[in-house]
Amino acid sequence: MTAPIYLDNNGTTPHDPAVIEAMRPFLETEFGNPSSSHWYGIIPKKAVKIARGQVAKVLDCKPEEILFTSGGTESNNHAIRGVAHTYKNKGNHIITSSIEHPAVTEVCNSLEKDGFSTTYLPVDQFGMVNTADVKEAIRPETILITIMHANNEVGTIQPIAEISEIAKNNGIIMHTDAAQSIGKIPSAVSSLGVDLLSVTGHKIYGPKGIGALYIKNKLEVEKLFYGANQESGLRAGTENVLEMAGLGKACEIAADNLEKNIKHMKKLTDRLYQGLTDQINEIRLNGHMEKRLPNTLSVSFKNLEANRILEEIGLEVAASAGAACHSDRVEISHVLKAMNVPLEWAKGTIRFSAGRMNSLSEIEKAIRVVTDAVLKLKI
Repeated sequence: MTAPIYLDNNGTTPHDPAVIEAMRPFLETEFGNPSSSHWYGIIPKKAVKIARGQVAKVLDCKPEEILFTSGGTESNNHAIRGVAHTYKNKGNHIITSSIEHPAVTEVCNSLEKDGFSTTYLPVDQFGMVNTADVKEAIRPETILITIMHANNEVGTIQPIAEISEIAKNNGIIMHTDAAQSIGKIPSAVSSLGVDLLSVTGHKIYGPKGIGALYIKNKLEVEKLFYGANQESGLRAGTENVLEMAGLGKACEIAADNLEKNIKHMKKLTDRLYQGLTDQINEIRLNGHMEKRLPNTLSVSFKNLEANRILEEIGLEVAASAGAACHSDRVEISHVLKAMNVPLEWAKGTIRFSAGRMNSLSEIEKAIRVVTDAVLKLKI
């Protein structure tokens, strides 16, 4: 049986063949510890250095400002908890948005048990944070603003550079979760103006279980792990050379092919949206029409259930739902709730996220499959 067309790249991405090749030596021959002083540690140590430089290149920062982690969740945890505990004598207030990933909201929730308070900013109908709300939420005790660069469900891109400027003018540290934006839109920290930025490998055609955290030079952040002196003393433990090499290569490819990939993915999602709207009347776009990730298309089908649509298309198209319908209740994603998407629309929400490995012919087939399923369910 032919595998379904994969349109869930915001969930995870396949490995780029070049990433696999970059990792291969550290599976087959180069097993040494990069902290070793002998011959076997030379190539692994060099690989870690190269990978750090490759990640720094895609973010336009210094290699020494890159801290390797186990993924985006750890990066977010380290950034938020690290800042909170380091600067708790200055204040205990954090500002975030109502559409963040659980890797941010759950961290904030846990800190509230330790005496911190969090303001969850609203978003408009497009999923956009208003910078005026950011200014209004600031208190004398505010120490951190953490707002995602681009939303994983609807793709809306936040005005991070403007928010960073507000933070800077008020002496507040700024963090952004950029898990979804690396390789899809420009994400240079020099342009965004952030103090901390989270990266994850498996969203950019790299391996799972590896990520990075950009920490602006000279910014103090509490250690995550205690032990030896790896990762500038902030994250003890023998380096995961295999996956660091993979993440580095993935970032190098993302940096070198950014404009090409943006154009390709936008062409695919534009065609998918046009094809669906040409044949389906009751369809709604979620997220900003223009300020949206080029690969992300969240659409709602009125009075249908997302899980039923996915059941119909599952053997031919892989996508994800924005709502889960049960016999006694409907679970709408917190993002759609925050955007005030009406229930009759929200419950039928599907997210299609294209990738650079998708083709236009796959999109044409997806249009046919999804259209047939929706029209069938409407009967």
